[in-house]
Amino acid sequence: MSATKKIVCFLVVVLMAASLGCAVASAADEEKVGGIDPQKVLFQHPKYEQILKQIKSIADQKQNDAKIRIDKESEDNKKAEIFQTMRREIAEEEQKLMQPLFKEIDMAIRNVATAKKITVVVDKTALFYGGVDITDDVVQELKKKNASGG
Repeated sequence: MSATKKIVCFLVVVLMAASLGCAVASAADEEKVGGIDPQKVLFQHPKYEQILKQIKSIADQKQNDAKIRIDKESEDNKKAEIFQTMRREIAEEEQKLMQPLFKEIDMAIRNVATAKKITVVVDKTALFYGGVDITDDVVQELKKKNASGG
């Protein structure tokens, strides 16, 4: 290959790399990252304490029922089975009661992110630098939604 062709090929490769680099930088400039503290959002959800009380009440009732059944049982395998069944039932009830809160939190995150033109939301512990903390905005969105009866 002649020197002129080598230079032309080199320049084409450099221009392609430069344009690709600009496209990547441009895409990165368009990304806006938000961070949230999911635990804080959950703990400050207006219905969280009420749900916790319901879960505790259900757990207490199931534990009392299981204790009565275990005390009547003489076989250790049956006692263990009763205990495991009770634990599974409590976990299922907890999941069923918490699911609506998780859906509300997800929707609040989406609403805040959309309003702030944030394209990516992650747990803020995963953000080493940069990003916008939207935790308090999400909590306010949940309070606003629940105050309006939504």
